[in-house]
Amino acid sequence: MLCKALIIDTRKELSTKYKKSLTDKDIEVQIARSIQDGFGFIQSLEPDLIIVSDSITEPLADFCEKIRILTYNIRPVIVALSKSDNIEDKIKVLESGADDFISEPVNFKEFQIRIKAHLRRELETNLDNKTLLPNEKYSIRALKRTLAESKDWATLLISIENYKQYIDVYSEFAGDKVIQTLIAILKSTLSDTDFISKLNENEFLIITKSHVAERLASFIVMAFDSVASKFYSHEDTKRGYMLVQSDDEAGRRIDFVSLLISVVSSEFDSYSNPEHLIHKMRRIKPLAKLPAKSNYIVDRPKITGVTDSNIKYNKKIVILEKDEAMELLLRTTLELQGYDVLTSAEDDAPAMFIIDTGDNMDKLELCSKIKNNPVFVHSKIIVTSNYHDKSAILNTGADLYLPKPYEISTLVKWIEYFMREIS
Repeated sequence: MLCKALIIDTRKELSTKYKKSLTDKDIEVQIARSIQDGFGFIQSLEPDLIIVSDSITEPLADFCEKIRILTYNIRPVIVALSKSDNIEDKIKVLESGADDFISEPVNFKEFQIRIKAHLRRELETNLDNKTLLPNEKYSIRALKRTLAESKDWATLLISIENYKQYIDVYSEFAGDKVIQTLIAILKSTLSDTDFISKLNENEFLIITKSHVAERLASFIVMAFDSVASKFYSHEDTKRGYMLVQSDDEAGRRIDFVSLLISVVSSEFDSYSNPEHLIHKMRRIKPLAKLPAKSNYIVDRPKITGVTDSNIKYNKKIVILEKDEAMELLLRTTLELQGYDVLTSAEDDAPAMFIIDTGDNMDKLELCSKIKNNPVFVHSKIIVTSNYHDKSAILNTGADLYLPKPYEISTLVKWIEYFMREIS
């Protein structure tokens, strides 16, 4: 992970020596010759460490206080350099926001070791505890630097789909193994100049060059799918999906984990705000979704017009219930909950189908037709039935099997669960 250090020093020769002593493959050093340039660097690059000397025109303590106010949300390390070794001067500067005070002339070896120690502690506070990758806060900082400095970049947002459900079935320990496997694949694909971080529990970010981004995405999905079978039991592998047994005896079908990757680059658009870039990657990611398979999507002009409405889920529920009294009860209950209840799929794909098969399996053919129709690829299917063959029902593509008789409150609970999952 490349660190950014900023030296604010009006002295040309000495500041150049400081820069030379610190610069290596892990540290990039910038020099600002004036207070104004220093503030400009801080706002655009958000350095991890700022070294300021008393050669500036403003009192060192006052300037450290201003830097600390300016950087309250990023909290870089501030090191003061001064020709003074007076204890009162040191105390005043440290109380004004500096993390260290070094008197000049310096021993360059000691200077180098102390600065690197500060940087090491700074970076450790921005690492995810489990993966030891930079966290979301540092990811935003890295993106901001990339957008400010580079004209050739690409970002990959990598999401493990069905990860939370996988943990529910196989435990958090098994989930950690999936994460470790993915990280090993990601690291094997990256060069020393690429950046990798963890945004949240199941999302990762890569910053690379635009000409290699699609090739990286293609390799990552291929490599992950080639080892994904090792994540499951023999029974689930044979069945083709994970099966969750609920306390209310409902059986839930959960697809295997897969990767969705969205790729955005500087090739077709420009960005200045890292949060906007992350939002864009999350917004186009669902367009890559394939049944039971990892996939990626690259942002190109033909999809830059995609809006949230294209992938936004509705609150429409189609009820196919044989019992008229039961259908009326379900309709009334769900409408009171704020859902739009239909008896058939209209122009827009509904968020959910509730299908009652009664005492036979005839309507299960409908499940397969719905699941295999690309129009309904994101719709959830709940099957209620007196026919208690859980595996047979789930094998048709149903997302949930709910044995009859059931409590209306149980059905509503599952509907709310799925709505949260797909929203």
